[in-house]
Amino acid sequence: MPALASHRKPRPRVRSTTPAIGFTTAALASVTLLSTQSALAAPAPKPSIEDVQKKVDGLYRQAGTATQHYDQAKEASAKQRAKVDMLLDDIAKRADKLNDARRTLGNYAAAQYRDGALAPTATFFLANDPQSFFDQTHLMNRMAANQQQAVTDFRTKQAEASKKRAEAVTSLETLTESQTRLRTSKQHVQDKLAEARTLLSKLTAEEKARLAELEQKRKDEARLKAAELAKKQAAAKAEADRKAKEAESATGAGTGTGTGTGTGSGSGSDSSATTKAEKVLAFARAQIGKPYVWGATGPSSYDCSGLTQAAWKAAGVTLPRTTWDQVEVGTRIATADLRPGDLVFFYDDISHVGIYKGDGMMIHAPKPGANVREESIYYMPIYGSVRPG
Repeated sequence: MPALASHRKPRPRVRSTTPAIGFTTAALASVTLLSTQSALAAPAPKPSIEDVQKKVDGLYRQAGTATQHYDQAKEASAKQRAKVDMLLDDIAKRADKLNDARRTLGNYAAAQYRDGALAPTATFFLANDPQSFFDQTHLMNRMAANQQQAVTDFRTKQAEASKKRAEAVTSLETLTESQTRLRTSKQHVQDKLAEARTLLSKLTAEEKARLAELEQKRKDEARLKAAELAKKQAAAKAEADRKAKEAESATGAGTGTGTGTGTGSGSGSDSSATTKAEKVLAFARAQIGKPYVWGATGPSSYDCSGLTQAAWKAAGVTLPRTTWDQVEVGTRIATADLRPGDLVFFYDDISHVGIYKGDGMMIHAPKPGANVREESIYYMPIYGSVRPG
């Protein structure tokens, strides 16, 4: 007899999930560990003193550029303010004239209302005689012409006053724009200087000493280059003097029949330029030790272009306010041909300027926190040079 099949259902096999739980826990633990390691990772390396020096120099340069923008906006704002004030004065005068014209018209209108007006026929019949009629008519015609002229004058003055008021509105809008640029430039300067101060304040005493060493090294290298330029200029001058003496000797060895009527205008021109340069340098030397203050034009402090402007003003020459405008004044000069009093400009954006004093040195107002001083022209990258006057 065959065996009967079992009616019990097979029991489902349950797979254990313990290994999966263990794997997930391990994965989470690994992520946590990695996160902890990331959090505990070493901070970004501290910048080197050389990097700090470059950063600070860059900030001061940006502040110098912003200072020139500030000077430019300040000058534009002052000019626009003067124009607005002039327009407002003109409007006030025109208002007085307009009121006078209005009163004249009012007098004519009052007189016409008070006296009334008769038709020409009635006037003829009421006149004592024909001659009186014609005399009276002639007088009335003249009065009418005067009234018409008064109306024309009033309308003209009214139109002129309206035009000036429109000009004043436009000028005030321009003034507002200039003042906005002025505030923006001022804030930019302050931000860059604050950033530089913050960066320097984080240095240790040892780091500050190292920074000072780097600064001194930079100055020494610039002075060596200045000395080289001084030697070249001295050699060039000696050669020029030698050739001049040879030319003078050759002229003296001639027949001697010359009348000596030369005007010597070249010598006089050189003498005048030398006199101006002496005045410029005398003024600049007198400012040494005074602080650099951005936007300042003296007499107690200066920014770079404020000093050059004031120095050349002492020699009777008016220079524009900013470095960007000063570089366009006068004759462009090669570095090898510099003479005392010439202006030397720096950086590609022409954001700094100094006064050449000879021997590769200049007098300039360097930067915030520093005083007017003598320095090698090679302390900064040279853009170009100009001889004003």
